[in-house]
Amino acid sequence: MPYRICKSFEIENGHMLSKHPDACRFPHGHSRRVEFVLEAEALDSREMVCDFKVLKLAMHDYLKTLDHAMCVNSLDPRFAEMRAVYGERVVAFEELDPTTEIIARRIYDVCLERLAAHAADPASPYPLAQGLRLLSVKVWETSSSWAEYAAPAPVEIPSPVARVASRSHSQGVHQM
Repeated sequence: MPYRICKSFEIENGHMLSKHPDACRFPHGHSRRVEFVLEAEALDSREMVCDFKVLKLAMHDYLKTLDHAMCVNSLDPRFAEMRAVYGERVVAFEELDPTTEIIARRIYDVCLERLAAHAADPASPYPLAQGLRLLSVKVWETSSSWAEYAAPAPVEIPSPVARVASRSHSQGVHQM
C-alpha cells in the first residue's frame, strides 16, 4: 500500500458565477482550505513521501494570487470593468465560471507543473520520492462543502532517474 501525505493551505477568496440562477451570480467570498494529496510506493532518501516544504515552496506564490482576489469568468460582461478597477486581484478564468470544481482543477494543474519543475531542479535540497504522484486537490468552499479534482489516472512526477533514462532512450542510446 502506498504512503500518502496531505498538505493544507488556507486562503480568502471570492468568486462570482455568471451562469448561476441565484445569489452566487453576485460577488461573494469564502474562507477556503486547499488540500494537496500526494502518494508514493516508497519513501525518499529522508524517509518522506515529499517534504511538506516542497509544496509550500511550489504553491505559496500561486495561492497568494488567489488570496483576497476575485475569480471571474472572462466572458462575464463585468470582467473588463472589474479588471480595470482592481487589476490582478481579479483573476480570469478563461470562458469558465470559477466554480470550486474549476478552481480545484486549475490548482491541480499548477501544482503538477510546479512539482515537475522542482523535480527537474538539480540544485533543490529537497529530493522527491521516485514514483511520486499528485493524487488530488480538494478545495473547501465552506466547512461542509468541497470539490476535488483528481486526474483519471494518477500522474507521476518525473524523477531525475526517470528523466535521464527517458532522455537516453529517446536519443537512441543503448547500453551493451
